[in-house]
Amino acid sequence: MASGAQRLSGVKQYAQNNAHLIRGFGTPLAVLAILAMVILPMPPILLDVLFSFSITLSLVVMLVAVYTRRPLDFAAFPTVLLIATVLRLSLNVASTRLVLLEGHTGPDAAGSVIEAFGSVVIGGNYAVGLVVFAILVIINFVVITKGAGRISEVSARFTLDAMPGKQMAIDADLNAGLINQEEAKARRSDVTREADFYGSMDGASKFVKGDAIAGILILLINIVGGFIIGMVQHGLSFSSAIEVYTLLTIGDGLVAQIPSLLLSVATAIIITRENNSQDMGEQVVKQLVDSPRVLVISSAVLFAIGVVPGMPHLAFLSMAAVLAGAAYLKLKKQKSTEGELVEAEKQAEAQQVQQKELGWEDVRQVDTIGLEVGYRLIPLVDKSQGGELLTRVKGVRKKLSQEFGFLVPAVHIRDNLDLGPNSYRLTIMGVTLGEAEIHADWELAIDPGQVFGQLDGEKTTDPAFGLDAVWIRPEQREHAQTLGYTVVDAATVVATHLSQILTNNAAQLLGHDEGQQLLDMLARKHPKLVEGLVPDNLSLGTFVKVLQNLLDEGVAIRDIRTIVQTLVEYAPRSQDPDVLTAAVRIGLRRLIVQDIANGEQELAVITLAPELEQMLHQSLQMAGNDGNGQGAGGIEPGLAERLQQSLRDVHQQQEMAGEPSVLLTSGLLRGTMARFARHATDGMRVLSYQEVPDDKQIRIVSSIGGQSS
Repeated sequence: MASGAQRLSGVKQYAQNNAHLIRGFGTPLAVLAILAMVILPMPPILLDVLFSFSITLSLVVMLVAVYTRRPLDFAAFPTVLLIATVLRLSLNVASTRLVLLEGHTGPDAAGSVIEAFGSVVIGGNYAVGLVVFAILVIINFVVITKGAGRISEVSARFTLDAMPGKQMAIDADLNAGLINQEEAKARRSDVTREADFYGSMDGASKFVKGDAIAGILILLINIVGGFIIGMVQHGLSFSSAIEVYTLLTIGDGLVAQIPSLLLSVATAIIITRENNSQDMGEQVVKQLVDSPRVLVISSAVLFAIGVVPGMPHLAFLSMAAVLAGAAYLKLKKQKSTEGELVEAEKQAEAQQVQQKELGWEDVRQVDTIGLEVGYRLIPLVDKSQGGELLTRVKGVRKKLSQEFGFLVPAVHIRDNLDLGPNSYRLTIMGVTLGEAEIHADWELAIDPGQVFGQLDGEKTTDPAFGLDAVWIRPEQREHAQTLGYTVVDAATVVATHLSQILTNNAAQLLGHDEGQQLLDMLARKHPKLVEGLVPDNLSLGTFVKVLQNLLDEGVAIRDIRTIVQTLVEYAPRSQDPDVLTAAVRIGLRRLIVQDIANGEQELAVITLAPELEQMLHQSLQMAGNDGNGQGAGGIEPGLAERLQQSLRDVHQQQEMAGEPSVLLTSGLLRGTMARFARHATDGMRVLSYQEVPDDKQIRIVSSIGGQSS
């Protein structure tokens, strides 16, 4: 039994090796066969088979192009087009040899296929054949091939120009947490395949154009050559030579032009398709007959033409009746659908339970994070309608939770009929912090600062960052990207706005429950560290207030172990949240400076002039400041205004230089200057001297003076 199994396995392996060997010889054999057709004489019966195969191959290619759902699904089309073109030209050479060598023997000299096209198709009249051939060449070369070549060229150029923008959009979605590495890799692969395909199609269209020109030249050469050979070598009369060789040549030309026309049509269909997964037949029918109004108006026009005296009444009136019937069926289907929806709504209302007595569960609590949408934006949050906003919101929560160091609360999404149909509202603790109007089925083209043209659409501003933007139709996306715009869909607009709102208000998202969960999570790994901190040495409220102070100043609380270690050390000395926050900041100084400097060894800072710093100390002391830099009431208003303007100016200078904006001051002034910077600028960080690590080098780029400010 074992030997039998081994023999069976050996036979299978041998068969697999032979199959692989045969597959490896397929392409060389096809090339040799094409060369053989050019060099060696072929019998008429073999020529008939190959001509039939050429027509069949062209027909199959055209049908595949029609039923392919996406152009990229037929990525082998340029190669197939090249092979079919070379095969047809080789057959032209072989048939030309037979026509010129054996044409004097009769109309079947080059095979039955050429004879049939020369006699049956054009009725044996070479004058008619010339006209038919000329018309086919004009249709193929002037109309289809020329138009397809132009579309291929434009598609290839715009696809290649749009590649950088598409790659940037993929990187942006990946960085925002909207997609993972596998999805980004797949999307990059699609972008590359799309560029390769349209680039190949640009070259393949030249094959079709060259084939049409070759057909004209071959026809002329065959007629002239056959006329000379028939009269000189075979002694035929002028009329006989013209009739015999012209009919054979036209039959040969028609046999070649029909596959060429089919391949030209297939090329045009492929490059004019939209790059989406939808059957072409369904797409065309849906867009043509989706509106009953169009059908009714067309039927009325055809009816008016049909009743005019002298017109063919039967043809026009029958078509008018067909369109009227189609419009009737479409209207009937729409009314039936609307009736089903109304009936479903009535049943839903009838099934509602009677209102019960009010209870505490009827009191609606304020949502920590709320998203309210108008009724036209409901498809964005409905998964059954293809809405992606729920997935985007989940991605935003995951990304921010990893950055902040605590779990961001869930976002409560609901519709609000009081809002505009295209509006949405973002709230935190019931307070509206963001509101905008968007278009669910449009896309937002954002001007990043340098674009190379204008777009047709509805001008607006990006709700998250206030950048100039334009709402455009989805089909304008690639054009907008080639002009330098960053294009995002409506779901991404809302998700980005939500991310910006949550980042700016992270402190409000952290409550007592989140603080206790952080302690419980730390206690599982370091029980001795957490033991005795809350409530023996520090209340939970004070602990949460310290965390909120850190988040309010843009400091992540990911390193909860260092935070608790610092509080354990300083809690016996002070219970003031501001004093404890300053101590924790010193403990987190390496993390804080690392986030600011992005790993650079040198930190560029802005300082206060010594006389200004001394003046601010005195002002705070006179106002009864507690020594922690928390009071600002003692600063003279004029000085405060000049100080804010100076902070604003140096912040803009640092942004233009591409460096972080950092103000370095004493620990007594740090809290006050942080509030000044927060009101005067958007993004300036304020550090005390104690918060700079010993191994970090300082480079002073600007100094703010008292009177000069």
